[in-house]
Amino acid sequence: MVMLKGAFIYPGSLGYTLYYTTNFIFTGLAVATAFHAKLFNIGGEGQAYVGSLGILLATALFAPFLPALFVVLLCIICSALIGAAWAFIPGYLQAKRGSHVVITTIMFNFLASSLMVYLLAGPLIQLGQQSPQSDLIPESAQLASFETFFSLFGIDITSSPLNLSFLLGLFALFVFWVLIWKTRLGYEIRAVGKNQDAANYAGINVPKIIIITMTISGAFAGLLAVNEVMGVQHRAILNFTAGYGFTGIAVALMGRNHPVGIFFASLLFGALFQGGAELDFEFQSITRDMVLLIQGMIILFSGALAYMFNPALSKIFNNITKNGANDD
Repeated sequence: MVMLKGAFIYPGSLGYTLYYTTNFIFTGLAVATAFHAKLFNIGGEGQAYVGSLGILLATALFAPFLPALFVVLLCIICSALIGAAWAFIPGYLQAKRGSHVVITTIMFNFLASSLMVYLLAGPLIQLGQQSPQSDLIPESAQLASFETFFSLFGIDITSSPLNLSFLLGLFALFVFWVLIWKTRLGYEIRAVGKNQDAANYAGINVPKIIIITMTISGAFAGLLAVNEVMGVQHRAILNFTAGYGFTGIAVALMGRNHPVGIFFASLLFGALFQGGAELDFEFQSITRDMVLLIQGMIILFSGALAYMFNPALSKIFNNITKNGANDD
């Protein structure tokens, strides 16, 4: 009960839950996009990490000259582009050289981590600081929190990290649905995922689709930096990804790689993160490690029970079909 209250009922708790949910939406979409082509993108962590460089680059180039709306849009686009570029290389290596995408994306996570440590502790470090972090981004590139947004309409809500990037996450879910199920490219991605040989025989350029799929996957992962850098921290800090990229794998699998499922799986993980932190705070006997164990058990049983009702439902539908055939 404390876990549920900590995730949804206590003041500000829902905002924290939805803030975590936003991050999981982006990384879950990254994994799901690749998985539809039977590619396992484990590089969401690194792609999200370097996405922050796109934001810092866009603010440096455009913030002094353009209105805030254009700066925000360009920052979002640049974060997606840098994430896409980071995923392009493993995609190219898989398509053209036969290098397994699981291995290359894991390696690129370490490369991204090393690159960000070098930049944030060196060229991009905030002057006068010893902490590995960049300067604050300009106010024109910062996303408003929900507290600030609702205050414009005279509505007071409890302060939390939830910001307008949550709406971007919902829009990304819609874009993913349109892409995968309503476009020719989405059909080709799913065809490659079902059978590469058959897709190639049907005239689909399989290597090209693999590269494009990984690029789109990286773009979704790169958008995580929008929530963290533009919405919450207002700067790039060390390890701001905090394992969201790896958790996105579980989100995509639990959500069955469908946008509706990904949203509810992200909400579940967001609730587990926020509610688990409340458990750790409320009870001295419950440590952070035990919270992780509880979260793992919930995830385990959620996955194990996914098909529990399938035999019973199949039997019911078979009986209905037989009765309908007998009536005819």
